[in-house]
This record gives sequence, C-alpha cells and structure tokens, in this order.
Amino acid sequence: MTTVRLPLFPLNTVLFPGLVLPLNVFEERYRAMMRELLKTPEEEPRRFAVVAIRDGYEVAPSAPGMPDPTAEPERGPAAGFGPDPLKSFHQMGCIADAATIRERAGGAFEVLATGTTRVRLLSVDASGPYLTAELEELPEEPGDEAGALAEGVLRAFRQYQKRLAGARERSLATSAELPDDPSVVSYLVAAAMVHDTPTKQRLLQAPDTASRLRDELRLLRGETAIIRNLPSLPAFELTRTPTSLN
Repeated sequence: MTTVRLPLFPLNTVLFPGLVLPLNVFEERYRAMMRELLKTPEEEPRRFAVVAIRDGYEVAPSAPGMPDPTAEPERGPAAGFGPDPLKSFHQMGCIADAATIRERAGGAFEVLATGTTRVRLLSVDASGPYLTAELEELPEEPGDEAGALAEGVLRAFRQYQKRLAGARERSLATSAELPDDPSVVSYLVAAAMVHDTPTKQRLLQAPDTASRLRDELRLLRGETAIIRNLPSLPAFELTRTPTSLN
C-alpha cells in the first residue's frame, strides 16, 4: 500500500483526475496551506488533496449566528467539521497539483490546480495551521469492455448535451473534441453531468473504469429521457449549502 501525507482541502464538490479546479482562497487556514505550497520549487508538483464534505461547512462561520447569536465562531484548521474531521468527509478524494498559485493584494490567493490521482482518506491531522491527511493512492483499473463502454457513453453524452442545451435554451458547441481514452472519458463525463455530490462521489469511487462507465451510461440514458419529457430542470444546487467563495 502506497501512502502519502498531504495538505487537505475539503470542498462541497468532487474533483476527478484530469479535471481543472480553480480556487479563490481567502480563509487563513487555506492561505497558510498555499504559502507552504509556494515553498515547493516550481519544477516540482505542488500537491494537496481534495475531498468532498459529507457533513460540515466548506467555509467556517466567521460571525455569531443561529441558533445562539452570542456563540463565538469556531477557529482553527478543523473549524466547521466537528470533533472528528475524518467522519465529516467522504473517504475517497483526489490529489490536486497546483500549477498556478497567485497571491492577491490583501493576502488571498488565486489557485489553478488539476486533479491527478484518486486517494483513500486514512487519517486526518488537525494539529497544524491547516488540515493534513494520510492518504492511500489508488490505481485506476480498466475493467472489462471499457473501450466499448466508452464509445457508448460518448454517444449517450452527446445526446445528453443536446437535450440539456435545449432545456436550458443554450447553444451547443459541437466542435469540441472529446477524448477516446476510456478512463479520461469516464472522468470527463462524471464531472460534466448535472448531478449532486453523492452521485458524483459514487462515480469517483467506482472500482474500475468499466464500472464507472456502466453507471454513467445508465445515468445518461435516464437523464436524457427525463429532459425529453420534462425540459424544465430543477435548480437542485440552490437547495444545498451556501455557495463557497473558495
């Protein structure tokens, strides 16, 4: 088992390998993380791990609030994640490589990172200025018939795009080239589909590429049929936790 200890950045989203992650970093715990990553030479990867939040707040409360308006907000690296942060996160995430880290006036950072490798969360350490985690790196196995499944998923995804563009009264760019590598297809489609965090997390956790593609094919066909008959799509993301500025 290959393990690594990295800074941990919990988010209300799922990061997939190969996908780009822009971040606006303004909380002190994550600013401290970026300052530490900047110490890594530019020619070396500046890695941190992203995990989706199961139970907690992406941005820690910064002022007294409900139900007790006099209660002081939490402070520290684990603020918003309860007494045992490990239980607040989904147990599989993705390593991110920060290609760009730019500090703005006032100390916030603009970060552009790319997902690289799936990891399993083994433990979380809150003793420093930001969370760190011990992680097990997970290989991506192709599974059976991944190539044929990828072709089917791409066809279904194009139909899904067309239906979704029509439902939202948007134009569809047809010139974009889609990949043909099965694992890349599986991650791209997982990230692009309009689904909630638990569904995307399930796709990330698939045991192999073929299993993920089979799940995506089922989801795409189901969603395309729904959009065809019910083109007005619910804004489910508006019912979840407040949008983060990170």
